[in-house]
Amino acid sequence: MGFLGADIDGPMVAVRAVHFAASATTAGALLFRAVVADPALRSAEQIARVIDGRIRLLVWTGFLIALVSGVLWLLLQASAMSGQTFAEAVKSGAVPTVINETQFGLVSEIRLALAVLLAICLAFDRRQVLRWPALASALCLIAAIAWTGHAASTPFKLGYLHLLADALHLCAAAAWIGGLMSLVLLIRIVRCYHASAGAALQLGAVRRFSSLGIVSVATLIISGMINAWILVGSFGALFVTDYGWVLMLKLAAFMVMVALAVANRFWLTPKLTAPEGEALASLTRNTIAEIVLVLFVFAVVGLLGTLHPAAHFMK
Repeated sequence: MGFLGADIDGPMVAVRAVHFAASATTAGALLFRAVVADPALRSAEQIARVIDGRIRLLVWTGFLIALVSGVLWLLLQASAMSGQTFAEAVKSGAVPTVINETQFGLVSEIRLALAVLLAICLAFDRRQVLRWPALASALCLIAAIAWTGHAASTPFKLGYLHLLADALHLCAAAAWIGGLMSLVLLIRIVRCYHASAGAALQLGAVRRFSSLGIVSVATLIISGMINAWILVGSFGALFVTDYGWVLMLKLAAFMVMVALAVANRFWLTPKLTAPEGEALASLTRNTIAEIVLVLFVFAVVGLLGTLHPAAHFMK
């Protein structure tokens, strides 16, 4: 398949995108519960239990999708590395070779261990003592993806900076997408709650998420600039390479997301206490639009990981 003159492995792009989105949703939903839902709903135990159950379902769904897509990613990677078809790679023993003799395989083993730890924590999630280990393992699971991409091949001390920036970029993206999905669940459930109490709960949750969103956006911008500096190299490279054009597509979607987030924070959030509820409906629509855009960005990221960085062509 061709795009802007580049050869693209469609299945690899799709599986990577799904895996990134699912892993990010899992980590982000757990982070939302820890820093937004639990503190904001501390005074409403009944509704807190309902929302906790919905977030737990979202986390398990994301985790299982991440697990399946992670296995598919490993099989596709073995196929690509061995030069064999998918079926041949599965039957020939290429998969154990990739696992035992490549960095991708080592990272996959580490991430599998983190996934097992996360599954154990989630299985006993009602125990408060296991919630923080669950969150930590989920964040490590998404951050470890940095060691499977371009950052892992950046040499010398610059490579450490690139890995750190990429890991932070992934965690910040997780906080945004998982938080957005959880926020929609929270708004819809709280809407059925007592009018005055529900409005106060919604306002408290949205304000907390806005603070989390500000930190996430700042982290995404700073880490994204570092990644672009390393992978693109120059402003001109954006316009003469496939990688540059796809990156600009990602940036355009990101700017729209930021515009929606700004509208939510500074225009709609102060109006949440209004009795007519129009601000809440607009906030919900904007949040859903942000979710769609984030999923699109993950698809673009899945593609970027299969393209040669622009900086490679400008030396």
